[in-house]
Amino acid sequence: MQIKTLVSISRLLSWFNLSVAGLLCLFALISAMVFMGLLNALTPIVLLGSIVLHSYAALQLRNSIVTGRPLNRQTSTGIRFIGYIALFFSILYGGSGIVMLQNTKEMIRQIQLPVEYKTLNMTGLFRGIGVFALIFSVTILGNVVLNFRLLNWYHSAPREE
Repeated sequence: MQIKTLVSISRLLSWFNLSVAGLLCLFALISAMVFMGLLNALTPIVLLGSIVLHSYAALQLRNSIVTGRPLNRQTSTGIRFIGYIALFFSILYGGSGIVMLQNTKEMIRQIQLPVEYKTLNMTGLFRGIGVFALIFSVTILGNVVLNFRLLNWYHSAPREE
């Protein structure tokens, strides 16, 4: 594939991941403050924050490739280091989505809902969450791998001085 195509795909995936992970991180932070305390939600917030940081660094890499401005050395390190954390989250989230899709009925049986929510379509809800988890994990995985390739290309490309 051409670099322009890869850069465009990276931009799309980065903005999608930045938006979704940012919203999920915000919801995790709010629910931590309301329900369970900040210490219990620290791991999900850090993992979701790694996706936000990686997506932001990927957008910086994209701008550097498009405009020709040099990339900050810390951004390169951030793309690599935070990328591995985001990759770990992607594997966890994808595994959770697969488990949720495979064991929907067992999970529904374990939930105790109030009488008002008995008419809620729990099967559809769990399947929707499982599909979302799979799609989100694939976009994270694709973005991380794509930005690793773009970063390698960026460092190996000849520069005009």
